[in-house]
Amino acid sequence: MASNFFGEFMGTMILILMGNGSVANMLLKRSKAEGTGWLAITTGWALAVMTGVFTANACGSPDAHINPAVTLGFAVKTGDFSKLAPYIAAQMLGAMAGALLVWLNFLPHWAVTEDTDAKFACFGTAPAIDSRGSNLFTEGLGAFVLMLVVFAMGSKAIGTAPPGLGPYLVGMLVWAIGLSLGGTTGYAINPARDLGPRIMHAVLPIAKKGATNWSYAPVPVIGPLVGGAVAGLLAKVVGI
Repeated sequence: MASNFFGEFMGTMILILMGNGSVANMLLKRSKAEGTGWLAITTGWALAVMTGVFTANACGSPDAHINPAVTLGFAVKTGDFSKLAPYIAAQMLGAMAGALLVWLNFLPHWAVTEDTDAKFACFGTAPAIDSRGSNLFTEGLGAFVLMLVVFAMGSKAIGTAPPGLGPYLVGMLVWAIGLSLGGTTGYAINPARDLGPRIMHAVLPIAKKGATNWSYAPVPVIGPLVGGAVAGLLAKVVGI
């Protein structure tokens, strides 16, 4: 059963289940974790990335990208684009499956939560201040930092990390991005992370849900892809 496709699917599914689960835990009414705040969400997403990478590895993907921007960044750096289409397909399907599980896990809580924006935030991202150029830059910058530091972690200057340490380091990196840059847009920094759950928000029978905000949807897709590609190009030129 193990394969690159299955690994990317399962890793992204766990990423979204744990990450968006941390958001739902904090925002939905009558959750025991209601109101725990931004630190809880950023920590939840950091651990979600860690668990997603471990799962992807165990299920057959040694790359464990679980993010189209990561896949594109590595493709630009190496010049090998053969994994781009299958990995992105697996990541999108995994993200949609993870969002479905979040909906099911919190099923009784949707109806008692009146705030439609809070319910949407359990699926997709939205900016704190709607300024599309600035929002696009932020998403691109976050993905650029993600990829540049990932490349740096694997560089000859750093040396080979002990086996099993990588997922923890990447989780800490995502935690740092959320704490330092994430408050402006919700730091999707991953097109599958936003688009897959956004689609599920639109199609699932979520109680008293509001709009899916499709007009914003290109921002957390285009921004991270550009940021990942630029980081890949820089790593290639500099030789990281």
